Amino acid sequence: MARARAVSRTPRGRARAAAFLTRSCHRLLRFLATRCLRRRRASTGGSSPSVQPPLARAYSISTPRGRGAEVARALRRASTGDGDDPSPSASGQQPPLTRRVPGAEEAGGSRAAVAAQPRHEEQQGGEDAAVAGKYWAQRRSLFSLYDRGVRMDAEGWYSATPEAIAATQAARAPPGSLVLDAFAGVGGNSIQGCYVVAVEIDPRKVELAAHNARIYGVEDMIEFVVGDFFHLAPFLKADLVFLSPPWGGPSYSQAQVYTLDMLKPKDGYATFQAAQEISPNIIMFLPRNVDISQVEQLSWLSSPLLDFVSEESYVGHKYFKGITAYFGGVAQEVHKQQQISSQDLDTYLPLNPCLRKEK
Repeated sequence: MARARAVSRTPRGRARAAAFLTRSCHRLLRFLATRCLRRRRASTGGSSPSVQPPLARAYSISTPRGRGAEVARALRRASTGDGDDPSPSASGQQPPLTRRVPGAEEAGGSRAAVAAQPRHEEQQGGEDAAVAGKYWAQRRSLFSLYDRGVRMDAEGWYSATPEAIAATQAARAPPGSLVLDAFAGVGGNSIQGCYVVAVEIDPRKVELAAHNARIYGVEDMIEFVVGDFFHLAPFLKADLVFLSPPWGGPSYSQAQVYTLDMLKPKDGYATFQAAQEISPNIIMFLPRNVDISQVEQLSWLSSPLLDFVSEESYVGHKYFKGITAYFGGVAQEVHKQQQISSQDLDTYLPLNPCLRKEK
């Protein structure tokens, strides 16, 4: 017992205790927020926020969840040029917002019924099945609930952020903040956030992300938007922007030094500038071989200058996946947490101790 107390007083012990406390608080907040929203929906008979009384709508906008819905309505108005939501039947086009809040009949009555549906990879076959076979061993590191029916397309298998890293990044966001996931993909990062507006240009990926959100029970916490982030950015507002743009496929690892102009669909400078118009608080997930000096330049090329902190992100104890860069106020908070570590530790301090590189 005395030995345990002595260990807890070491810098590494204090760092692990602080990481455990922060991670536990984040999970508790997500649980309480989800439970509150489900009770509210049950008490109102599952009514949509669009039919709330005016006073209720005005109140909801002051909350992160309400602001997320307000952003979605603003995108509808922007797409039509007036104050009315576009009608698919009238315009012949699908509105940019594709909100998935299924009832019991849509979800098949339960999550078990959703999981029992045929695998997306089995339905598509071809490329999806081939890629799934290549990355099959890492399925549970991408989604711990994969066996309950998580679905991915071919690109999702090699581009989704591993769940442990996504949870660490989400925990960096201030409690109760509205997060914009600019390149949502199949939902790896969106699922881990508390209140999220998830933007994705591919409608097929949005369907998969919405399905995966139902598997994790967080469909009420996410507003899915089908559209191009660069076109929608002028109409978006959030407390924090998360950027994990496509890295260019698995071939990124073959480059000796990965530069920001290799990001897709636009280079890292244009992507960061678009995000900065939304919020100065930015999290950027980049390949492990990225030129870190270029990433740091993003902070001092900004006006005003932004605080910058980076950390190495690991899967398990050994696999070095990528670099997570923090800018603005979120970088200040990460820096405070890093100061807990002693000088003999690495200059980064992942929130989850299991992600720290073993010496």
